[in-house]
Amino acid sequence: MSLTHPLTTTAFELPGYRIAKSFGVVRGIIVRSRSIIGNFGASIQSIFGGNISLYTDLCERAREDAFNLMLTHAGALGANAVIGVRYDATEITPGITEVLCYGTAVYVETKPV
Repeated sequence: MSLTHPLTTTAFELPGYRIAKSFGVVRGIIVRSRSIIGNFGASIQSIFGGNISLYTDLCERAREDAFNLMLTHAGALGANAVIGVRYDATEITPGITEVLCYGTAVYVETKPV
């Protein structure tokens, strides 16, 4: 399965496709922390208020990496789609966060017209 996601959805079905086989739950897990320098930069940004772009970028990269790991896991099972995709995050210790992306790996076929 390529790391693109046209057949990945938070829904439990894909319009125009039928599920031919289910492979079960797949997941991608990433654990991230910000460096001391990054935390200092974010502290400076927080003084002025608004979006703290250093943390936004960190969170976005963590979600993307977890998503791509989930797709890799699904592809290794023979899936060509993932349905019911969800994210979860847990702070393991202050400054260290786990991001989990999970869903159900399936093989889909186009529905006959």
